[in-house]
Amino acid sequence: MPAFAAQHPALVCAVLLTCSNLFMTFAWYGHLKHLSDRPWWIAALLSWGIALFEYLLQVPANRIGFTTLSLAQLKILQEVITLAVFVPFAVLYMGQPVKLDFLWAGLCLLGAVYFIFRG
Repeated sequence: MPAFAAQHPALVCAVLLTCSNLFMTFAWYGHLKHLSDRPWWIAALLSWGIALFEYLLQVPANRIGFTTLSLAQLKILQEVITLAVFVPFAVLYMGQPVKLDFLWAGLCLLGAVYFIFRG
């Protein structure tokens, strides 16, 4: 493990999970914008190809993170990152309207972060 990763495993984990989540979000939803006129199996094959890169980042991220974070903390961290990546993707890339529901979902996740990371 590189020296920086050994000193700051939670930060390295968060950065890798963020990059992983970018790939995941495009794998899950990007085809809705670009491949809606193609058969579903073409979208699935392309999504699997993109998801490979997601897993190449996600697996090491979780292994590094698990050296200092609990399993529940890793999961909540992933969910927070998922929403942090998804909202800009939905609004900026997919052209979805900004909704107040994004704020409420974020506040719920903040509550989850509090309970999982306290004490």
